[in-house]
Amino acid sequence: MNTPRLAPLALSLFLSLPVTLPLASLPGVATAAPPTAAPLTSGFDKSGQDRTVRPQDDLFRAGNGRWLATTRIPADKSAYGSFTQLADLSDERVRRIVESLAATQRDTDTVEGKIGAYYASHLNTAAIDKAGLAPIRPMLDSIAALQTREQLAPWLGRHVGVVDLPWALSVDPDFKQPGTNRLSLSQSGLGLPDRDYYLKTDDAEMARARDAYRRYLAVLARAAGLRQPDDAARRVIVFEHRLAQAQWPADENRDPQKNYNPMTPAELAKNAPGWDWAAMFGAAALPTLDRLSVAQPSYATAAAQWMAEAPLEDIRLYLTLRVLDAHATVLPRALRDASFAFHGAALTGARSPRPRWQQAVESVNAALGEAVGEVYVQRHFAAADKARMLVLVQNLLTAYGESIDSLTWMTPATQAKARDKLSKYLVKIGYPDVWRRYDALQVKAGDAAGNRQRAARFDWERQAAKAGQPVDKREWGMTPQTVNAYYNPTLNEIVFPAAILQPPFYNTQADDAVNYGAIGAIIGHEISHGFDDEGSQFDGDGVLANWWTDDDRKAFEAVGARLEAQYEGYEPLPGKRINGKLTLGENMADLSGLQIAYKAYQRSLGGQPSPVIDGLTGEQRFFMGWSQGWREKIRDPRLLQQLTVDPHSPPQFRANGAAVNHDGFHDAFKTQPGDKMFKAPADRIKIW
Repeated sequence: MNTPRLAPLALSLFLSLPVTLPLASLPGVATAAPPTAAPLTSGFDKSGQDRTVRPQDDLFRAGNGRWLATTRIPADKSAYGSFTQLADLSDERVRRIVESLAATQRDTDTVEGKIGAYYASHLNTAAIDKAGLAPIRPMLDSIAALQTREQLAPWLGRHVGVVDLPWALSVDPDFKQPGTNRLSLSQSGLGLPDRDYYLKTDDAEMARARDAYRRYLAVLARAAGLRQPDDAARRVIVFEHRLAQAQWPADENRDPQKNYNPMTPAELAKNAPGWDWAAMFGAAALPTLDRLSVAQPSYATAAAQWMAEAPLEDIRLYLTLRVLDAHATVLPRALRDASFAFHGAALTGARSPRPRWQQAVESVNAALGEAVGEVYVQRHFAAADKARMLVLVQNLLTAYGESIDSLTWMTPATQAKARDKLSKYLVKIGYPDVWRRYDALQVKAGDAAGNRQRAARFDWERQAAKAGQPVDKREWGMTPQTVNAYYNPTLNEIVFPAAILQPPFYNTQADDAVNYGAIGAIIGHEISHGFDDEGSQFDGDGVLANWWTDDDRKAFEAVGARLEAQYEGYEPLPGKRINGKLTLGENMADLSGLQIAYKAYQRSLGGQPSPVIDGLTGEQRFFMGWSQGWREKIRDPRLLQQLTVDPHSPPQFRANGAAVNHDGFHDAFKTQPGDKMFKAPADRIKIW
């Protein structure tokens, strides 16, 4: 089952992200008292920096070079750094919570009992091995029983959320009517990470991934008792290749205008004939659906045609292997090992699976995340932290508003609308005000695969019930124990879960400079998503609407084109450049967030010079803190996957790519022509 789902255009900071909060305020904004009067430290990890590298040449390595040289990526990880370390801490805390429940709570009618039993069942590999394929046999038998195409659509509808199918369904605020939830239909159904892995036949690394996938599918087919498992694997890849040919590239999926295509179910049936949409929606608990939005209309049409034309036996093979893949980690050891060999080793470069307890934590977080989160915040999130975070967010919003007022490339009419949008930001800190209920979720002790199926369907039916209903703005798209943050344009909200509000990104014992460079820039990043190339297409009420003058929009897009070109000049792997279009929104948010955080830090000084700590001025420590926040090492296969599908640039390019455009960076380190990070003032890119 997937990790907690975000709305299609919710823009997060990182795949896993820690954030934090400084204490100093701007004039006119209330402050929260520091928790201690002890002397402040710099907050910067001096042991990780490389003093032989000048920040003027490489800010990222200056701040992290020694750490990079002396740190090994753990065998069970594809990448390792500040974000991963904090995520591991969150997992350890959740582990203590769920293990205590697993040891003491036996009644699965209580939410505590459900958490304990779900976790314990995932850990019990002896019981999983003994059960064999019995837990998923009814699903496999139901596939084998599909004898006509008319039976396909109801089957897919009954298994939405449980198995990855050619179409992904979600229920989210309507782009044009964000007060109402609508069904969204989008492309899906591939076993490899992206269409490019199927279509780029001249790419050696992707060819190796395809070979690994073919071997993995053959293992699954053999376990299912299929005759000619190698041929079954080949046929499934051919089937998925046809889907991949119709799918849109990752960068095109970032355009909200292109991806918003509202229609009635009858119009969908007319535009995408050959598939019984009504039967699928009915079986998916959506019998009275009035409208939906189709993210990639041409794909919906092509996939419907393919489902009508493909040999029925190939579709059965495809569904069988998709079911086995979805449940492989809760099936006997041979399948668990095969799943890691493909998803872990081949696609990400990891050398060994994650500890079983950590896999179990991920699984229980996905199934009962808010129930776990309620205990998590009681133990690990103080009310004072929430108060200080609210102060800091307000500081950054104030600085952002002042930046909007000072823009020279934007006309007053558009500035006023930008200010209006900023004034309507909804800020969520730590945890939801209303917790999700899990009373109807059935959890059985010792039934890991069954629990996964029931939890997935439970979550989907909770979503489906919202279709056509008013949006509840109190809901969260992440759990409190998630190390991440996000901006959601349809709700015009910024959200910071509790787990990111701690060191190394925020340190109450540290001077403000590094805190502003780390958490301040992260907060600024999320604020800035409302004004990046995607978020800027939504107004302050979350409506997909053009609030720009034509000239202002052209000026904004011209700046974006310059940033796109900058990042396309970076080559993280030989012959593999960053996709400037795919990463444009995140790169904009990094640049703008850093600029706004720096302004807020400068204002916090109240006109006084910054203190020198550890031989660095406050301005220098601000940028070293920014650099340290992006500390990470990553394996090449995972980096290839990131460059293909991830809208975030690799960390070292996030650290240096934003700083090189910042006047404050050049002033702080007195860069000169000839320095590797020098950029002439006229060439520096400024957005907000």
